[in-house]
Amino acid sequence: MSETVVTIALLLPLAVIITYYDVRYRRIPNAFVLATLAAGVAMNGIFGGLPGIAASFMGCVLGFVLMFMLHIFGAMGAGDVKLFAAIGAVTGAALVVPTFLIVILTGGLLAVVSIVRAGVVMTTMHRVLQIFVGMLPGWQMPKFAVPTDRKHTIPYGVAITMGSIISMAIFRT
Repeated sequence: MSETVVTIALLLPLAVIITYYDVRYRRIPNAFVLATLAAGVAMNGIFGGLPGIAASFMGCVLGFVLMFMLHIFGAMGAGDVKLFAAIGAVTGAALVVPTFLIVILTGGLLAVVSIVRAGVVMTTMHRVLQIFVGMLPGWQMPKFAVPTDRKHTIPYGVAITMGSIISMAIFRT
């Protein structure tokens, strides 16, 4: 059985479980994240030996750092950061950045669907403009409160798991 098949077989049930929990409760249980991390290290160890384990740990660290930068700006929750770190352990360091880009695109698509569904397109575009202006020298980055209504938030665990599956299908074949 190929490494790609095993990786996707690991990620598919994870995507179903994470989608359920993130959509329903807006939480990603640590038990699933830890199991994904352990499975990623074990799988890379089986297929790649010690270099595979090293790539798995480096992927975990790189995945954490990339998603933590978004967390600092309030764009991601802590569960999303931990989940992507665990996904990094599954993909290995070499595929973390391509997977991150696919996840960002998947999340963008999910965001567009969510803002259209919630009827907040103009409010969202205004906030995006505020963020871009806040990046300019001399301007302050705005801080937005997390909406209490869940239909105004994005269950990013869905984008992370689905984007990871798409990435594995594209880059590991």
